[in-house]
Amino acid sequence: MDYSAARRNKGGLYEGLYRLVMRRNSVYVTFIVAGAFLGERAVDYGVQKLWEYNNLGKRYEDISVLGQRPTEE
Repeated sequence: MDYSAARRNKGGLYEGLYRLVMRRNSVYVTFIVAGAFLGERAVDYGVQKLWEYNNLGKRYEDISVLGQRPTEE
């Protein structure tokens, strides 16, 4: 048995994933919608963490004296 015949029968990772996802239209649409949702969540989390890192000490929550009245002694 030569290499090309074994490759055709066995298939690769991409070919198996293609067969799994593209077998039915409903599976494909579900895969796309779930991927878009999870991708959006990942990008949102990453941008939020990057924004917090770049603005550390400049946010309202980080300034301890805001909202407090000065104490008179």
